[in-house]
This record gives sequence, structure tokens and C-alpha cells, in this order.
Amino acid sequence: MFDYNFAHWTTFLIAALLLNIAPGPDMAYILSHTITGGKKAGFAAMFGIWSGAFLYVSLTALGLAAIVAASATAFSIVKWVGVIYLFWLAFGAFRSKGSLLDINKESTSPNTGAIFKQGVLIHLLNPKVATFFIAFLPQFVVKGAGPVWAQLMLHGTLIIVTAAFVEPPLIYAGDRITGRLRESQKLQRWLDRALGSVFVAFGIKLALYER
Repeated sequence: MFDYNFAHWTTFLIAALLLNIAPGPDMAYILSHTITGGKKAGFAAMFGIWSGAFLYVSLTALGLAAIVAASATAFSIVKWVGVIYLFWLAFGAFRSKGSLLDINKESTSPNTGAIFKQGVLIHLLNPKVATFFIAFLPQFVVKGAGPVWAQLMLHGTLIIVTAAFVEPPLIYAGDRITGRLRESQKLQRWLDRALGSVFVAFGIKLALYER
């Protein structure tokens, strides 16, 4: 099982690394939370994104994600629920008084659980992710190398593993750069509004996306 040659692994790993290095919504979401809440918030966002990605990899391997990509109705439902959710998050960010995701207002620690759930939902409610995995992963399925579902799971999981070499260093760097700036409550409010702007941008981009 999983009998691949050197050229296969080289091509795949280069592609996976480039996918994770390229700036995109996932990286923007992670860095935005790192800036507003520090490295704990950044890692919560990162693990949320990874969990959402892994769920889509699993769905792709099972063939269920193909339903979203092929069905106009399913695609539209997922898409517009995602748009509404992103705009709702933006609304909350714009109304924030500088502690957007804190349950305990006396604590400066971010609500990592809420951030994690946001990351998962943002990923799952984006049909572009399903379309991407369905288009990308099958390119690396090799006849005779193992069951198709297992090959899809392997390569999809390795894309997430590759992200572990890219995103954590960015979180530490972002936290180090913005650590002192977050001590200002006024600045924190503006950082929350900046995060709200990120959600709005995601929502508009998703709303304009077509199958």
C-alpha cells in the first residue's frame, strides 16, 4: 500500500508547501486572531482551520464532498449559510468594545474555544474548500498504490501536516510583533474592527464565488 516513487512525493510535497505558503483566507484568519488575541488565539484559530480541513478531507475520501460540488442546491445552501455566518461574525466584531471573544470580561485571555469553533465552521461552510479538495487530491491517486479513499486521506492529511511547518512560526512572529500593542484597550477595539473587516472580505468573496 502507498507505493509511490520519488518523483510523486517530490511533486506532491512541493505543491502542498506552495499551497500553505501562498497568502489566503486561512492564513489571514489565523494572523488576525494572533494580532487581536496573541499566540493562544492564533493557535486556536489554526487548529480550528486544520480540523475543518481534515473533516473535508474525510468527506472527500468518502465521496460526500462531491455532492456539494456537483449539486447546485447543496452548493448554494452551504455557500449562503457561510456568507451569513461570516457577516454575523463581522457584526459582532464591529460592535466589540475590545474583548470580542472573551467570556470572562475581567480576563485578557482569549476564548480559544470560540475561536476554534469559528475556524471549523468557517472552513466547513465554504464550498470552495470542497471544490478544491475534489479537484486537487485525485491528481495524486496512483493506480495500484492502495484503495482510492486511503490515498485521498493520506494526501489530504499530509497537506495539513505541511501547514505545521508554515503557520506556527507565523503565529509566534505575529504575537511577538504585536504583543505590547494589544495592551491598549482602544487599540484592541480597532484590532477587533480590523478582524471584522476580514470577515466581511471573506463573506463578499464567498458570495461572489460560483461553481
